[in-house]
Amino acid sequence: MNIILLGAPGAGKGTQASKIAAKYNLLHISTGDIFRANIKNGTEIGKLAKSYIDAGKLVPDEVTCKIVEDRLTWDDAKNGYMLDGFPRNLFQAKELDKFAKVDLCLNINVDEGLLMDRICGRRVCACGESYHITTLNGATTCAKCGGELYQRADDNPETVKSRLDTYNTQTAPLIDYYQKQGKLATVTSGEGSPDEVFAQIVKILK
Repeated sequence: MNIILLGAPGAGKGTQASKIAAKYNLLHISTGDIFRANIKNGTEIGKLAKSYIDAGKLVPDEVTCKIVEDRLTWDDAKNGYMLDGFPRNLFQAKELDKFAKVDLCLNINVDEGLLMDRICGRRVCACGESYHITTLNGATTCAKCGGELYQRADDNPETVKSRLDTYNTQTAPLIDYYQKQGKLATVTSGEGSPDEVFAQIVKILK
């Protein structure tokens, strides 16, 4: 089963991806994680990606598509995967159709009014886990690996607004794209707790 996770920034894709991966033994492929690994290692593509990410912009399509296409050739992707953060626009979706078979596009719908608070209050760990300051109770380390939590440079009001605007103009059209292919399933109440949202997802995947 090959799944695309779709939803605006702050919709909870990363949190749900971890739950889905654990329950269904699917590989979670996050383009954000791929880019952050390159940024951390100081690669040329990492430096290029960082210049766009820090400005709240998207990494060029051609670069992103090549990275994803290469990642899907790894052995660990052969038994099914989830794509989180890709495709982000119609160009990427059409390119993906050329080198991969998508079974389902899972769209997590969240009221935009809640997204700003979610993102600006987000704290993340290098291992990929994500938290919100309202649930940390003052903790500064990851419950999963003990790593130090931090706020991403782009998780600030100005950049978040830019990201939401970009999502609405570029990524939201994918809903119609996959609807026409008969591959779209929408979680209509993404505002619930992570467990409540996951319960909806389980019903869909059944």
